[in-house]
Amino acid sequence: MKIASVVCAAGVASAVALSAPSSVHAQSSVTLYGSLDAGLGYVSNLHGSRAFIAEQGTLQADRFGFQGVEDLGGGRSALFRLEGGFVTTTGAAASAGTLFNRQAYVGLSDPRFGTVTLGRQTDWNFDWLGSVSTGQLLGDFSAFHPGNLDGLGSTLPVQLSSTVKWKSSNYSGLTFGALYGFPGATGGNTNGRTISFGSNYTNGPVKLVAVYSEYRDRLLPLAGGLGLSTFEGQALAAGATFNARQVRDAGIGGSYRFERVTVHALATDLRITSARTEHFRTFDGGANLRLTPSEEVSAGAWTATLEGHRWTQFTVANVYSLSKSTQVYADLMFETAGGGAVADTLGIGASSGGRQTVLLTGIHHLF
Repeated sequence: MKIASVVCAAGVASAVALSAPSSVHAQSSVTLYGSLDAGLGYVSNLHGSRAFIAEQGTLQADRFGFQGVEDLGGGRSALFRLEGGFVTTTGAAASAGTLFNRQAYVGLSDPRFGTVTLGRQTDWNFDWLGSVSTGQLLGDFSAFHPGNLDGLGSTLPVQLSSTVKWKSSNYSGLTFGALYGFPGATGGNTNGRTISFGSNYTNGPVKLVAVYSEYRDRLLPLAGGLGLSTFEGQALAAGATFNARQVRDAGIGGSYRFERVTVHALATDLRITSARTEHFRTFDGGANLRLTPSEEVSAGAWTATLEGHRWTQFTVANVYSLSKSTQVYADLMFETAGGGAVADTLGIGASSGGRQTVLLTGIHHLF
């Protein structure tokens, strides 16, 4: 949906036309876009009871935004993006008090030196590593790893305020990226400095990704997201976050696309340093099968460990496209937990024990 700029004041338009060289005609555009996703779900054990739920943001996060590009000539351009998340089932903002809670940045792009953007952005864990995960390739937010600690899913904490981000030009399929987040920024879960580096090789059917990110003074949802009551001997209040002095998040993954099948795998290692260092490690893989141009079935699994606890999830998904913009879907997930942990499917809530089955169905529309 293109929004054309209209100059209403004829005098101003005339003055601009007279002062600008007639041979210069900068091309620019602003696009409004968005995503709405809602449906119904069944949970075998939600805090000890079976439950039917209204769910949203499963296939893609609910959001709306504006993005713009201005051609500056010589292949260079200015660009911006403003994007806000919301909840389709209630109409509420995903983050109270922050209108553009997902993205808000402005920058410049050059064919030789790459693209630099400044503002509220995502790091390379989400941008690149998430693209080869079960959660993203199956189109199921609840199939991301416990608590989204490694930042592969589109839940709010992956957004970082007051950042500078650079993405290189494409060198025969190879792209590099770097990000720096200033300490003391508000509107996120990281109060200290952030650095993030990534590399992405995409060439035909092959995609390979490696990412390293480091956060200082980061809040982790160990109670609400993982269902833990203690960590490193410290009691955790229900729903409270754990303040880690330093978090180092590294991951490597890839995918390969055959004619009708795409296979993918990745591994992440999140080092949480507070009184001591603990590792949150995940191994993830799966496959997507394109049955027809309109229908795809997928299966994926991951296992994650932290401080003697283990979570494992299996997911089967079916997505049918009614058009290029509208899809219906049905996903079945089964999660187990051991080592004293409880099953806690992302975005659903904790079980009272070590098993949880979730069925989600819904409709998604992209505009």
